[in-house]
Amino acid sequence: MTQDIERRKQEWEATTLQDTLSRYPERRPTFKTGSGIPVERLYTPADIEIDYARDLGFPGEYPFTRGVQPTMYRGRFWTMRQYAGFGTAQETNDRYKYLLEQGQTGLSVAFDLPTQIGYDADDPIAAGEVGKVGVSISSLEDMETLFDGIPLDKVSTSMTINAPATVLLAMYIAVGKKQGVPSEQLRGTVQNDILKEYVARGTYIYPPRPSMRLITDLIQYCHEHVPRWNTISISGYHIREAGSTAVQEVAFTLANAIAYVEAALAAGLDVEDFAPRLSFFFNAHNNLLEEIAKYRAARRLWARIMHERFQTQDPKSCTLRFHTQTAGSMLTAQQPENNVVRVTLQALAAVLGGTQSLHTNSRDEALSLPTESAVEIALRTQQIIAHESGVADSVDPLAGSYLIERWTDEIERRAQDYIQKIDDLGGALRAIEVGYVQREIQESAYRWQRAVDQVEQVIVGVNRYAAEEDLELDLLHVDPAVGESQAARLQALRQTRSPEAVSGALSRLRAAARDGDNVMPPIVEAVETYATLGEICGVLREVFGEYEAETWF
Repeated sequence: MTQDIERRKQEWEATTLQDTLSRYPERRPTFKTGSGIPVERLYTPADIEIDYARDLGFPGEYPFTRGVQPTMYRGRFWTMRQYAGFGTAQETNDRYKYLLEQGQTGLSVAFDLPTQIGYDADDPIAAGEVGKVGVSISSLEDMETLFDGIPLDKVSTSMTINAPATVLLAMYIAVGKKQGVPSEQLRGTVQNDILKEYVARGTYIYPPRPSMRLITDLIQYCHEHVPRWNTISISGYHIREAGSTAVQEVAFTLANAIAYVEAALAAGLDVEDFAPRLSFFFNAHNNLLEEIAKYRAARRLWARIMHERFQTQDPKSCTLRFHTQTAGSMLTAQQPENNVVRVTLQALAAVLGGTQSLHTNSRDEALSLPTESAVEIALRTQQIIAHESGVADSVDPLAGSYLIERWTDEIERRAQDYIQKIDDLGGALRAIEVGYVQREIQESAYRWQRAVDQVEQVIVGVNRYAAEEDLELDLLHVDPAVGESQAARLQALRQTRSPEAVSGALSRLRAAARDGDNVMPPIVEAVETYATLGEICGVLREVFGEYEAETWF
């Protein structure tokens, strides 16, 4: 059959196709994806070699190419989780309640930069940044306000926090306790992925090796006390935002995941105990078809890694469950209404690729934090895809497409080649330490920008179809007085808490960090005495030191 198709294709090329090309040449000599995968003019059964049972299987079964649940969205839709946070805890609490009223089904917390790097709002280093790119959280008091009136036994919460993930999770546990919700009932995710911070994002505090210990401490603690919590969200999103290709996003994310699994095993944990609670976070970029193939390839590759490399037997340990966010780096300040279309295509790719939860960016995010009206359109985009497009009614509807299956195979193969290179270097941590991953991302980012500058890659409204604009958008502005109000709030807190209780809890944390004990119990204790984020991270800075980044060229 394959030979017959190839013969007929050659006949078609020599006759029908050649006649058209002689009159209407194609737009360019060659086509390729952002990952450099050639885009053929036509795909046929001769382009794919699929063993259905081995390579595809059925949804909810190994190798999970077609999805991690048997019915996918026919049972329930993905979690619509809009990332939000700005200003004070009270302002963000109001936004969360608004989003829940509009039909959002999960919360996703954006923290400001001081919080992300472990400083209190009144620390001099936080000046000018308090509440700017996320909500300011310095103590349990702030966390109580953030979730006031939001029952933590009824909603799942994702927190984009990494270096101080142990502290913010401890605060969340404490809020649940005050609401009467046992930690065993809490559902959600902490990002807790420090490796990508060293290569793509920069909100690190401690050196890599003690940071890895904090991650395994959290994983172990949650296994025992917060069993429904996703202990890490291994992120390709920020790797892609830094300029990687789709193939690199898969490869570097899974290489980091391998490092976390190995670290947990070295800490004495059983892979079947923690692997089912691992989760992932991917980007939804502009090339619709490449993105769909990317998600399918990542799911299959991870299943094979867990089964073949780590000898897992429980199918849940092989499942790659992931959250998706549309590509912030693809939003344009020029003609910002066009971003609604971009986000729709990106969200569609995530759904067709089988995401478990999704954040859609707002049209104005290249200019400011999103307004309520812009966030509502972003949420409605997901709801229209869910209820009106029909793409959620069948599981993995593009399976069997010659192009999709060919690209799924190609992305998996190329990602596996990268993982082998990283293994040869000594693993993800070593590859980061010698700058290999950073250089690969930088080179890809350079190639992309050069293609945009030379108009080989068209960005509508930017390097083609640009227009004079007189933008009159209603943008969200964070009150500069937020920093002062948060500092005053902290000063008042310090006057009312027990200094002895705080000092004792911090001393026990210092001892645990120094002696190699799990730091989560003393952090939970410290949080409940209203020790601040900065105070707790300060103790860990004393013991672990701080990381200073090198520059890689």
